[in-house]
Amino acid sequence: MKDICCIGHITRDRIITPLQTVYMSGGTSFYFAYAFSHLPKEVSFQLVTKVGSDSMQTISDMQRAGIDVMVYPSRETVFFENKYGANQNDRTQRVLAKADPFTAEEMQNLDAKIFHLGTLLADDISADVVRLLSQKGRISIDAQGYLREVRGENVFATDWHDKLSILSFCDILKVNEQEMLAITGLSDPRQAARQLAEWGVKEVLVTLGSEGSIILSEGQFYDIPAYEPRRIADATGCGDTYSAGYLYCRSLGEGFEEAGKFAAAMCTLKLEHSGPFDRTVDEVKKIVMSK
Repeated sequence: MKDICCIGHITRDRIITPLQTVYMSGGTSFYFAYAFSHLPKEVSFQLVTKVGSDSMQTISDMQRAGIDVMVYPSRETVFFENKYGANQNDRTQRVLAKADPFTAEEMQNLDAKIFHLGTLLADDISADVVRLLSQKGRISIDAQGYLREVRGENVFATDWHDKLSILSFCDILKVNEQEMLAITGLSDPRQAARQLAEWGVKEVLVTLGSEGSIILSEGQFYDIPAYEPRRIADATGCGDTYSAGYLYCRSLGEGFEEAGKFAAAMCTLKLEHSGPFDRTVDEVKKIVMSK
């Protein structure tokens, strides 16, 4: 049995800016797995993903990095195109290829204490699959993918189909400000967290960017600070890094506040460079101790 099993598609990304076009791998599971690979092996980890034949080199690279990867074949790999204008907030996103959804049959032989579901699109992991996994272990969900619907090649924000059913099986949920508003209709983070708890979530994590994050569990709020980075290079994958750090600490038996601070410090280090988290635990702890 693994302590943590992350389930999610790895993507092929094409990033177009006025200056250049860059191709890279990505996705929730990609950033989560690499972040976890730089933490001590006191917590066992496995990644379960699904890609087309064109992405097997990415899988080989991850395995060489020491990541335990179980890969299922898909007709295609998820292919995102993000096109930016001169203003970085001006982004057009398209999905040029979709991977096959995960099935209950593929989940039958998985065995873990926590399953972290890193969806990219609304139909990646169905309520039936979540229900099955909840009978095996605790469920952790990153909400972002459940709020993206693809029509043709275009991505549209959508309400979370089957959210009440899925959240009833969810032990740990991570959302940012936009996601909590889309799911609950509430703009106040504490009110939104309480609503999510009423729907069945045991540990609600709301990330608030430079304002830090809040954690709600067992009726108590924990305020987690944001640690200032030396520079901001790339925020891609910060939420996944937060989830990795939080679940790692919770698996070691650490409290909510300690886990949140560790996760926030990992995000600070991730912000300082492009690509997935690649620093050490000592560097993370040094940031936590600095504030």
